[in-house]
Amino acid sequence: MTGNRPKYEFDPDYAVTPGRILDNILESKGMSKAEFAARSGLSPKHVSQILHGKASVTPQTSIQFERVLGISADTWDNLERNYQRRLIRLAERQAFAEQESWLKTFPLKSLMDRGILKRDGQTADMIEELLAFLGVASIKAYQSQLQGITASFRRSEAYHSDPNTVAVWLRLCELSAAGIATEPYERSRFSEALQSIRSLTRKRLEVFLPLMKSKCREAGVALVIIEEIPGTRLSGATRWLTKDKALIMLSLRHKADDHFWFSFFHEAAHILLHQKSRLFLDNLETPPQANQDEQEANKFAQDILIPRGAYKAFVERNWFSKQNINDFARRVDIAPGVVVGRLQHEKRIDHSWCNMLKRRFEFQEDTGL
Repeated sequence: MTGNRPKYEFDPDYAVTPGRILDNILESKGMSKAEFAARSGLSPKHVSQILHGKASVTPQTSIQFERVLGISADTWDNLERNYQRRLIRLAERQAFAEQESWLKTFPLKSLMDRGILKRDGQTADMIEELLAFLGVASIKAYQSQLQGITASFRRSEAYHSDPNTVAVWLRLCELSAAGIATEPYERSRFSEALQSIRSLTRKRLEVFLPLMKSKCREAGVALVIIEEIPGTRLSGATRWLTKDKALIMLSLRHKADDHFWFSFFHEAAHILLHQKSRLFLDNLETPPQANQDEQEANKFAQDILIPRGAYKAFVERNWFSKQNINDFARRVDIAPGVVVGRLQHEKRIDHSWCNMLKRRFEFQEDTGL
């Protein structure tokens, strides 16, 4: 049963100097420090400083040690390098141990549930794991990166979203997208793909989702679905990973088909219409006074889902029975839930009406971990 034994990783809270190892070697060889100094061409004081960790083993001294002791210069160089690295890590861990309050600003339960952080870990260990997941070298580097996200908050309607939680969700999406190979982005091809995807809204989830992702990939867009983390409060987001690869991220905050399809086409509009340098963070509670980009994305999603002229004629009749909605949806080849959602959003019908025409989706979350 040895295969089931837990594995323990030795991680001492101290650093062993090359001088300590040198001292043990000299003792094993029966060589005095004075003799070693003379053979190495070093002063006794310099040797004493190396032995006590007050002087480093330089590339020059490592060659001298090799000739005297028969232990390669590479070994001494590695001992010194590992010692210096260990000192840095110990200093960082000590600093991390004092950052528990910062760590607690992240969605720790969600990170543990996904296996990103170990449960019941020490603060320093968890911060190490968190920084590695976020792909940043330090807390300072992360805080600098976070400024870009908070700037996107100010440009969007994501006022109530938690920045650190959003950063975690965005990173999950980014890692998932890294494994998606796409063709170089072409605007015309993506526009055609959207028209084709629009025709899938009446299909079953297992039919439309693979086709949807495939059409996006062929046009240079990765589509990633990562379930909302409590505190994210986003329906979706859009960013460019490279000049030839865009990313649409959906959170499944609202699982009904009207929300899903509107969110997708809203994010698609940002890719078609707006700056590549921007990160767009979106929810579905965008107020009428939203900025121009959000208004344009809303209008694009509305018009591609339900043709403007046909919708105008439909609402002018002001007769929104279940049968009428179904008949209209069939004529314009759109899921009836999308029509219901539009009517509810515009307060033409109560939010309790015709919800039986909506479909709820249960997606399998994408992951790049």
